[in-house]
Amino acid sequence: MDKRFNKLLKEWRERKGNIIPLFQATQDIYGYLPIEAMEEIARATGSSPAEIYGVATFYTQFRFQPQGRYTIKVCHGTACHVNGAAAIDVALKTELGIEPGQTTEDGIFTVESVSCLGCCSLAPVVMIDNEVQGRLNWSKLLKTIRKKRDE
Repeated sequence: MDKRFNKLLKEWRERKGNIIPLFQATQDIYGYLPIEAMEEIARATGSSPAEIYGVATFYTQFRFQPQGRYTIKVCHGTACHVNGAAAIDVALKTELGIEPGQTTEDGIFTVESVSCLGCCSLAPVVMIDNEVQGRLNWSKLLKTIRKKRDE
């Protein structure tokens, strides 16, 4: 386990409450919550592994698989839905070979489906990390994806 994680566990040993900040700090270290880390958290806090897993899976902010270098969030709000979000999903699946919630084998991209990105006037929209890409069509999206892959 990572030195930072071991230090974190020392700080939280035998403290049952406030498990969410412990998960957040662990995810900051690893980029996700590895099963081994969750087992260590259970031991350190005196909680059962089932209790720890139950809390972690309740909140959508926690990931259980490594993320890609780039996270692509595809908006599925009403404006994006009406303006072609489904075509964006198809383009991503065709180009990357993955579904929302998955990461490419090379570890470059993770695709997520989100309810709304708040950029309705730019629909359809994706956010790649913190960069909004609006008024997308198949070719514009693929150009962006291929450029990111080459970076």
